[in-house]
Amino acid sequence: MKIKNIEKVAERIIKATKNKERIIIYGDSDMDGISSMIILKETIDNISKDNDILAFSPMRNDGHGLNSKALEFIKSKTKEGLIITLDCGITNFEEIKDAKKSGFSIVVVDHHKPLDFVPEDAEIVVAPKQEGDETLFKEYANVGLTFKLAEEILKDKMSPMLRESFLELVALGTISDMMIEEGENKEWIEEGLKKIEMSNRPSIRAIFSILNPMDFTSKRDMVSKVNSALNSSSMNEYVHKTYLFLLENDFDRAVETAKELIDESNKKQREVAQLTNELIEKFSKEESNIIFDGSYFWKGEYLGAVASRLCNFFNKPVFIYRKGEENSRGTVRVPKGFDAVKAMDSCKNLLLMYGGHPPAAGFTIKNGNIDLFKESLIKYFN
Repeated sequence: MKIKNIEKVAERIIKATKNKERIIIYGDSDMDGISSMIILKETIDNISKDNDILAFSPMRNDGHGLNSKALEFIKSKTKEGLIITLDCGITNFEEIKDAKKSGFSIVVVDHHKPLDFVPEDAEIVVAPKQEGDETLFKEYANVGLTFKLAEEILKDKMSPMLRESFLELVALGTISDMMIEEGENKEWIEEGLKKIEMSNRPSIRAIFSILNPMDFTSKRDMVSKVNSALNSSSMNEYVHKTYLFLLENDFDRAVETAKELIDESNKKQREVAQLTNELIEKFSKEESNIIFDGSYFWKGEYLGAVASRLCNFFNKPVFIYRKGEENSRGTVRVPKGFDAVKAMDSCKNLLLMYGGHPPAAGFTIKNGNIDLFKESLIKYFN
């Protein structure tokens, strides 16, 4: 059984290319979102050479998904078009409503669990965990969903070489998002990693070429380093450096960018380790059942890695956030057996936005609600 609405989205995208509509691909700014963007863009390129595509990702400190600042930026670049959200959008009710009122059509392709309902102002929603989707396997990374969408669009036009190139991205994105390695996920990862060091994609071949296999215990260890580098890159005007890198066709230029990405990643790892050690020292003296903290000075893009390390060290739910002037944006990691989304469901009236997966999620909150949020979480986990 096919994923609910996936045929409708494929037909809508094909229609958009035939009608020469502007297409805005908007993907989350992690490896799962970016690899989804690459697959969709290259799929569209394969059915229409004369297309009009813009591609953006959220700036990490602006908020989750299709946030208001990102939407205003899109409006500054175009007054109409089809916005396709990848790895985000399922909880962006107000922004999607705003986009529709402004003249955009919106399609959501998101593997995250919807809250009480999906955005009614979206033209079509693909989300395996939405009500009415009867597919048995629901644990795809978003890049896996996008690959299935690409198959639906291209059908027999997907060449073996293109399929192999897409599955390399599926493998990287699925591993990066820590999705369960069962069913199609497992098959795609195995197939995608077979010859990834000698990829037909110059960027992937380039980044593997400058790593020394002797420094790693296995290919999966190397893949983790590659994902770390691709996840750590900078952004400029809502365009992710990794997105441009993965589209690079010149191998020599790709090698130079790959070196920059690895340098950025190494710097991030040092800063993540420093912040993690500071918080371990601080919370080793506390007996709370959760780790809860925030700062104006923390970098939002580092918090996921820090939260994961703290969760593993203390075996407690971790809620850490970068404080803004009025609102704060946070990251959540919880030990096995807990559900981060359900925890936030219990006090959702305090949150502006939240969502994600049971072990890893995020939230946006007004600063005036932070103390109440902490109290509610302590009570919930008790």
